[in-house]
Amino acid sequence: MLREFLLQNWALNLILIAFTVLVKANVFLDRKTRSRIYALIASISLLSFIVFAEFYLGKTRLHDGLLAVFVAIRYSATPFIIALTLYTLTKKERIAVFIPAAIFAAAIFSSVFNGIVFSISEEGTLIRGPLGYLPYAAAGLYCCLLIFILVKECNKYITEIVPTVFLCFTFISGLILPFIIGKDYSRLFCTNIAIALFVYYDFSILQLTKKDPLTGLLNRHSFDAVIAERKKSITGIVSIDMNGLKEINDKKGHGAGDEALKTVALCIARATKTRQFAYRIGGDEFLIICRHSSLNEINRLEKCIEANLSQTPYHCAIGYSYSPDGAKPIGTMLEEADKIMYQKKETFYMLSGTAKYRM
Repeated sequence: MLREFLLQNWALNLILIAFTVLVKANVFLDRKTRSRIYALIASISLLSFIVFAEFYLGKTRLHDGLLAVFVAIRYSATPFIIALTLYTLTKKERIAVFIPAAIFAAAIFSSVFNGIVFSISEEGTLIRGPLGYLPYAAAGLYCCLLIFILVKECNKYITEIVPTVFLCFTFISGLILPFIIGKDYSRLFCTNIAIALFVYYDFSILQLTKKDPLTGLLNRHSFDAVIAERKKSITGIVSIDMNGLKEINDKKGHGAGDEALKTVALCIARATKTRQFAYRIGGDEFLIICRHSSLNEINRLEKCIEANLSQTPYHCAIGYSYSPDGAKPIGTMLEEADKIMYQKKETFYMLSGTAKYRM
């Protein structure tokens, strides 16, 4: 029995072990997120054993009562694992996300006694009850919620869209393939989910190395890489510098300053559209690279940022440089954008009478 289990699940076990080691070695993850990922890994590992035991009992016909329990666990596990994935990967999910999964599990486990979802025939085959498609409906609802939230939280960058699409495709295929392959697909489910989560995790960690940890915008390293590789496609650079950050830090503390930077970054991110990428270069300095953007689009971007900021207590000086054919040197564009930005900054401090807080 052990030999058969290892043969069927060797690749899965290797993936889960590698996943565990990488999570433990990751310095970017907080303790809560790390614990949730461990729980997800343990759930997938346990489900793989349950699936193996179910097929083993079905083949040997040793105990139909225990077989029914294993089937109920397998049916209940898919919504639970998707709920745990939501709880782990998304930013705002709470423990309440498990309540529907628990309700579905109660209905499914009742079938061991009343056959409302499934029953086991005398020949050992699975028979669907009146609510036979409940497990698929439950998993489908969770899949829709997972896709909606991941897409909503995903940025417009292709490196974040691809792993999100891959993960969503894996969960959707888990709803479709059982009707094509049959119950044998359950042997593949754990491995498929483990691979999808591992890929998503790998891409997510890669993104963390490209992002500013405070604001979530791309960092200076990402900016330098894009400037080096895609000069010809850059038609506009927008330079943004926050006004009054030193005053906030001095009077209210650096915690308040961090909150101000995060709010400003959110205003900038919400204003950007396709082919416009926001970076925090350092301190209170931000840049936006506009690729294949027109002058009207850059002007709209500036106005949108100012409109967003007007809803906050904060203010920024904004300047831009435009190169219609992308031929203008990047250094020149940065100088032009900074020159306009600093002129606006001087005007702001002169009018506000807080020149001593400029730096």
